[in-house]
Amino acid sequence: MGENSMTETMKIGILGLVHDHIFLMNELNNFQTIENVEVTCAADVNEPLRKKVSNMGVTRTYKDYREMLATEDLDAVAVYAENALHGVYTEAAAEKGLHVLVEKPMAANLEIAQKMVAAAQKNHVQMMINFPPFWSTALRHAIKMAQDGNIGTIFECRFRAAHNGPKEMGCTPFFYNWLYDEKLNGAGAFMDFCTYGAMYSRWVLGVPEKVTAIGGNYVKDYIAPLEDNAILLMAYKRALGIAEASWNQIPPGEGPLYSLILRGNQGTIAASFDKGVKAWMEGGAWTDVKIPPLETGHQNAPEHFVSCIRANQPFIDPASAINNLQSQAALEAGLISLKQDRIVYLTEVLKT
Repeated sequence: MGENSMTETMKIGILGLVHDHIFLMNELNNFQTIENVEVTCAADVNEPLRKKVSNMGVTRTYKDYREMLATEDLDAVAVYAENALHGVYTEAAAEKGLHVLVEKPMAANLEIAQKMVAAAQKNHVQMMINFPPFWSTALRHAIKMAQDGNIGTIFECRFRAAHNGPKEMGCTPFFYNWLYDEKLNGAGAFMDFCTYGAMYSRWVLGVPEKVTAIGGNYVKDYIAPLEDNAILLMAYKRALGIAEASWNQIPPGEGPLYSLILRGNQGTIAASFDKGVKAWMEGGAWTDVKIPPLETGHQNAPEHFVSCIRANQPFIDPASAINNLQSQAALEAGLISLKQDRIVYLTEVLKT
């Protein structure tokens, strides 16, 4: 595909269909509505999912991803697979010179994430990691307000992600079966939801010095001993990052699915995925914040992925490979802490 070409058709293939975000978050449809973009093929071992995506207009499907990559003429791929397979798919695509979009989180563990970055760099392709909250106008504006200095120096970034469980929320068995598999997911609720807080803390505060994590199986006996609740604490020289994860929140609408609180020495900003932004400035009171729309190229993950590749521009900071690699390092340290009941320094898992 020629650089900066806006008229040449970009051909995209899908690797894996077991991450429900491709359907629940309308990601396939978002790709299909972009001008001069064609989702030409998809690969997954599950015949029902191949049939489902075929009925949605992707008529060339494959059981074996290797056959798809060998057969199809593509410019990029989007990965909606088990976390443990992100590295396999990314490395195979990068070796073909294909740009890669990976649905969150980056990987099941740090080793896989490091191999993904190495493959992208070696083959000179772009790799983007997508988290749905990136495209929330409220959450994006809250971050911008904080980075613009509206609440002074930030000393706390707290992100909570919670619902009453993948199965209970109506996710398909193709999705929740691997979420409940420690080897395929990387953990349980910790890897599903603490990833958000780790990513936002990296975005706002940088790489933490040390972390500690707690969690366990408190409610869902049917997935024991996999944790259904967890908290990751990330310590900085003069700041704190907090990532909360729960698969037990009842009712699910008790609070927003994704919520962010940023505290500074001059105020606080609170935002949720779909319930707006409130701010408290020093000496004032809680006020509702008017939220501007996201600019073109930032409406959703597929649009951003395609627009950045076409313009040969970097992805937004939190979607970048380096941000997610460092976030993955915080998660890796957190899992060690969770299992060994101790504080873990980032130098133990990542050389910065």
